[in-house]
Amino acid sequence: MLKQATNLGIEPAVLKEIYRQMSRIHQVDLALKAGLSSGKFQFSYWPMTGQEAIPAAIAPLITSRDYMVTIYRGIHDQVAKGVPLKGLFAEALGRSAGVNKGKGGSPHISDPNSGSMLTTAIVGGGAPIATGLALAAQMRGEDRVTIVNFGDGATSIGAVHEAMNLAGVWKLPVIFLCQNNQIGEYTKIPDYTASPDFAGRAAGYGFKGVKLDGNDPIAFHNAMKDIVADVRAGKGPVFVEAVTLRLGSHSGFADNELLTADELAAGKANWPVPKTRALLLETGVCSEAEVAAIDADAAAEVKEAVDFALAAPRAGEEDMFDHVYADTDTIPRRGHYPVREAEKPFTGETKTLQMFQAVSQAMDLAMAADPGVFLLGEDIGDPPGGVFKTSVGLETKWGKARVRPTPIAEQAIIGAATGAALVGMRPVAEIMFCDFIGVTMDQIANHAAKQRFMSGGATHVPMTMRVLVAGGLGGFGAQHTQSLEAWLLHIPGLKVVYPSSPMEAKGLLTSCIFDDDPCVHLESMALNFTAKGEVPVGDYRIPLGVAKVKREGTDISLITFGWQVNQCLGAAEDLEKEGISVEVVDLRSLMPLDYHRVIDSVRKTGRGLVVHAATEFCGLGAEIAATLNEELFGKLKAPVGRLGADYMPIGYSNLIETAQIPRKASITARVREIMKG
Repeated sequence: MLKQATNLGIEPAVLKEIYRQMSRIHQVDLALKAGLSSGKFQFSYWPMTGQEAIPAAIAPLITSRDYMVTIYRGIHDQVAKGVPLKGLFAEALGRSAGVNKGKGGSPHISDPNSGSMLTTAIVGGGAPIATGLALAAQMRGEDRVTIVNFGDGATSIGAVHEAMNLAGVWKLPVIFLCQNNQIGEYTKIPDYTASPDFAGRAAGYGFKGVKLDGNDPIAFHNAMKDIVADVRAGKGPVFVEAVTLRLGSHSGFADNELLTADELAAGKANWPVPKTRALLLETGVCSEAEVAAIDADAAAEVKEAVDFALAAPRAGEEDMFDHVYADTDTIPRRGHYPVREAEKPFTGETKTLQMFQAVSQAMDLAMAADPGVFLLGEDIGDPPGGVFKTSVGLETKWGKARVRPTPIAEQAIIGAATGAALVGMRPVAEIMFCDFIGVTMDQIANHAAKQRFMSGGATHVPMTMRVLVAGGLGGFGAQHTQSLEAWLLHIPGLKVVYPSSPMEAKGLLTSCIFDDDPCVHLESMALNFTAKGEVPVGDYRIPLGVAKVKREGTDISLITFGWQVNQCLGAAEDLEKEGISVEVVDLRSLMPLDYHRVIDSVRKTGRGLVVHAATEFCGLGAEIAATLNEELFGKLKAPVGRLGADYMPIGYSNLIETAQIPRKASITARVREIMKG
């Protein structure tokens, strides 16, 4: 029975519950260290010893409805949030019974049932995603709170600052919880920043920052109680600096080698686990027998979880292709070329549109069809309706809640889209130029694309990224003109499309928006205002992974996409005058890639040339040509070739750009070479 201890400043039952969570965390920590030191366990472990009070004191204030993001050192956060221990240990051991089927491991835990939405092994990478989780709750009118945990070292990362700025602008219900354990991996605070007042930085982004003692569970709980209530009530974000001390090494099971003997001794004396246990006894909240029972229950729960995990089968190759995409047929594999059904010929009402208008119409209709669809990106509001006019009038029609102009902060844009998509929204994020993909690559490659796989299918990211590609116009220079689809195609989990006409822009973009995997919709600036054509009125979709023959031919197949389709069609017309019959295949989807139709075309003509505006060296053309040469060896009249841009930055001069990127004349010349071979 709980005694009503005086002067505690907290309800005895709450303090007892906090200690229960701390004991569970401590037993997990002990079990992990014991398993690693004995050789039973073989994986990396980043101990959180000394930081147990922080999540334990928060646990009574939140529920499984609230969202949490944490880092690779966040196993204490996961335990307190309610991630099942059996699934947690099994995941750490790479077992199929793991909470994520052994595909993510301890650095990538995702358990939506407990609200532990994402664990990242990228320092600071979770902060932008947390803003997206908070944004989804805000847009849906839910009273959920999102807590994103990170260490003091992450305060140096740009992604954290971009996320804080976005959260401040949009007054998002998110708590940035910096667990300041005094050391960024192996570097102490004075060696990596001249600004150690982490909480004070929040003022620069327009919201409150507080510094709390993370080793005092009572004071920390009471302060967090007010903070959680305020954030839940819609009063905007808060930055919490929870000061603690990491007693263990950066990784492994040894004591922290960066602390002096005196510092380590002082840290252990202030360690909240034994201190809180002693407090329960000193104040009469619990008897020794009661505290011992709490510890025994925690130890038994952990032992049962460890035994379960060790007995569970290892995750194996039999299902290794699962959870890369929603459909395993999307994965490119040698000899596996699925036949996908093409769209039926459209016979309904159409309207003549330019490409930018077709893009806008696709987004407008998608927002009408699904309240979870929203747009975000730089300058997309009215005015100007997007730098390339693709969102003109949409903010006026749908409001700023669903058409969201953002700061110039690409990591924040893609991270917020990822977080919102994790909980079922369908965001459409615009990146103004393809060259800016480099700024966003961590959020795209390490988070959005991998999340389905790392979570073992527990979560996925149905988001769309619209990316403008400026090649073919001249005058934009080396930092605004690159075609970087090869980068994107090296990221398993992403889908990539590149339309060549207004009809395909609408059909592919609509399919991307309603696809359950993250998609990149590349849009050519060269076509944005110049391409005009008939576009179906109303909902219109083109299946992803279906190429289309744009011109029939018998002598050679040109395989291409984007604005190069028109260049190839022009070359085909010229070559026809020379008696060369050219077939032009528009890939439309680059991932999934329609090898079935491409192989059929080259099998028919006996020759092939892959053409793209991107650099020829290591470009998509090399992959396609290699596959065609392997699959059709002995049936070809000549080796399949490729033609791409010269290996150099794109020149600012129109003359240089025209010379280095394939055009009608250079395509024609390359076809002649192959025909002679």
